[in-house]
Amino acid sequence: MTIDAWAQHPTARFLAQDMFASLRKWTGDAIPAGEIPLSATLAVMDAAGVDRALISAWSAPEGVLISNDEVAKWVAEAPDRFSGIASVDLRKPMESVRELRRCAEQGFVGLRVLPWLWEVPPTDARFYPLYAACVDLGIPFCTQVGHTGPLRSSEPGRPIPYIDRVALDFPELTIVCGHIGYPWTEEMIAVARKHENVVIDTSAYTTKRLPPELVSYLKTRSGRRKVLFGTNYPMIFPQHALAGLDELGLDDGTRALYLEGNARRVFGL
Repeated sequence: MTIDAWAQHPTARFLAQDMFASLRKWTGDAIPAGEIPLSATLAVMDAAGVDRALISAWSAPEGVLISNDEVAKWVAEAPDRFSGIASVDLRKPMESVRELRRCAEQGFVGLRVLPWLWEVPPTDARFYPLYAACVDLGIPFCTQVGHTGPLRSSEPGRPIPYIDRVALDFPELTIVCGHIGYPWTEEMIAVARKHENVVIDTSAYTTKRLPPELVSYLKTRSGRRKVLFGTNYPMIFPQHALAGLDELGLDDGTRALYLEGNARRVFGL
């Protein structure tokens, strides 16, 4: 079984955002006309053997690109294939906490906020009520680490000092660090080794582009429990992301944890 820890079922307004133009330059993808049916995302998952995807809402300074209610609707249409990840407006901390609690009551399994999107590091004070709420609700906080594909500052994605500081301040908080942290991958691994509740997902990177140091960490006794498979679909399709998996040399137990077991544990699936 395979679980995709970071995906989006994209709306037309999400795909049309100017901030993603640099990603389209890399992938060569054209913006499709109209809304994409849920069946299209399910077909992409089926083609790659992905059994479940954690699909994320997107709240941004530009507006709501994928709403929590849209995600809840899609999850309700295919509850055996999707789980929801909430998103909130960082500029309104208490309203965001209330929205997060509403989503958790509906079965959402995590919260994702991208520091680069708001142009502040994850140590900004407005994050802290959300961290406390995640601990209280027993759900992970998901974020991005490393450089940004969109033309925004990469500084908020540094694992050290930012993720390290948050993990020190909230040791009970599970932090899922997406996009592996490149070019600070070794920093990200160090932070994951240091903090029991910090894990890494491989979204936005294909198997063939995973840094050697991350693959080596994945094969260690501690690292096999700390790395989750993710795609960042639709930016990378799961079939493309998984190509070359057999060449990593993972034993059966590590492979099962990477593709499924770690996500089940971290998100309580």
